[in-house]
Amino acid sequence: MTTKKRLRNIPVLHDEVKQRHQIVVTPTAWENMKSEAERRGISISELIEEFGRGINSPTGLSP
Repeated sequence: MTTKKRLRNIPVLHDEVKQRHQIVVTPTAWENMKSEAERRGISISELIEEFGRGINSPTGLSP
């Protein structure tokens, strides 16, 4: 996978810039998300992004 140069306030993977948010999860949930993100080769932030974007997607949640 070719990486793209990140520039502040310029969207790279999606059509909008991400904003900082805070979530509170159990240690088990965090470790599960961390493991899944590593398995997919993405960040936890991107894992959550895929989940959130998949909720209203006509094809359903991301695999």
